[in-house]
Amino acid sequence: MTAPLRIALAGLGTVGTGVIRLIEENGAMITQRAGRPIVVTAISARDRNRDRGIDLAAYPWFDQPEDLASLDDIDCVVEMIGGSEGTALDLARKSLASGKSFVTANKAMIAHHGMELAKAAESGNLSLRYEAAVAGGIPVIKGLRDGASANRIERVYGILNGTCNYILTAMEKHGHAFDDVLKEAQEIGYAEADPSFDIDGVDAAHKLAILAALSFGKALDFEGVEIDGIRHIMAADIGQAKALGYRIRLLGMARLDDGKLFQRVNPYLVPESHPLAHIDGSTNAVVAEGNFSGRLMFQGAGAGEGPTASAVVADLIDIARGDAGTVFAAPASAMEPCERAESGNRIGKSYIRFIVADKPGVLAEITAAMRDANVSIESLIQTEKAAEGSVLISMVTHDSRERNVARGLAALSSSTSLKAAPVVMHLLSDQD
Repeated sequence: MTAPLRIALAGLGTVGTGVIRLIEENGAMITQRAGRPIVVTAISARDRNRDRGIDLAAYPWFDQPEDLASLDDIDCVVEMIGGSEGTALDLARKSLASGKSFVTANKAMIAHHGMELAKAAESGNLSLRYEAAVAGGIPVIKGLRDGASANRIERVYGILNGTCNYILTAMEKHGHAFDDVLKEAQEIGYAEADPSFDIDGVDAAHKLAILAALSFGKALDFEGVEIDGIRHIMAADIGQAKALGYRIRLLGMARLDDGKLFQRVNPYLVPESHPLAHIDGSTNAVVAEGNFSGRLMFQGAGAGEGPTASAVVADLIDIARGDAGTVFAAPASAMEPCERAESGNRIGKSYIRFIVADKPGVLAEITAAMRDANVSIESLIQTEKAAEGSVLISMVTHDSRERNVARGLAALSSSTSLKAAPVVMHLLSDQD
């Protein structure tokens, strides 16, 4: 029989133990599909005595994850530690420098250091795989890198964070306030005790930067992603969007505009006719639009032990088969940095929510500021009292340049009529 692919696994949390469980349970089938066995030869984690629900006695244990990189009887290191810096990055660098292929679910590390690691892997004819880093068990990385490789991708976008999607759809279904739904999500394990990484859009931005590099063949540019999360969304926004025929979803959006790279994570109003409007709960979905393939949509569980472990082991099967290839859709050495597109140049409709003093003349003040900024208003609705002495006003603009909308809001920034900073969300269209 062909020699097994020998792996070392660093990190034994939910996903790490899921990888071991999957290899043990589906070992015969994996061997058949990979053409040789995949065996765990060494493991490492912080707490040797923690009960993880599986018997780890048969696996040699190393207290220091970095030690796995120097083992002679290892072909591939699997990293499930997390974090863009520190131990995970040290392990990645040392593994590739030692001639070991590398598999990770670490989207932060790939978003920040993917170009460096890709060049190291390709120069050593090694594999660097990260399917589990974006959208959990959905094979979107392979789909873009391989399945859509003959296409020019016009844009890639989607729902990239299950926590945010769960919160928004729960608010939609039950009419509850953001803070109440977030607390519920934390209680059932959909949100972390500190949910900032998710609800402020950073997690989705890491994934978007990776998808953009894959789609457009440009160097990763996480710093170029414009990021806004969902903390500021009110139940009233959800209701107003529904009345207009839209649903609010946190989307990551990337495209090339005249050779410049546009990347944004932002809550969007998605038309009810669009498939993404019907993605509920913690589900993820990615849409890629190719010039020959048309719209491709990848949908499924974006996190969890089973889906994420499945993606990790799928990467290991590719490595066992000898499928090295490029890390991204093009050789890393050929992926040049791309000039960033200015979002202010973009034209589209915007939803703007104001909380203002309940007094005469406020509507006139708002409309005058927008008029002076060359922003045309499609609809303007005073919906309900927001608090004692204040009301909520919702506005939808006609197609306008985003810089004009920003200029109109800047003119209102010193107004004593505004009781809170305005909230701006864009309406998803084919022009985005």
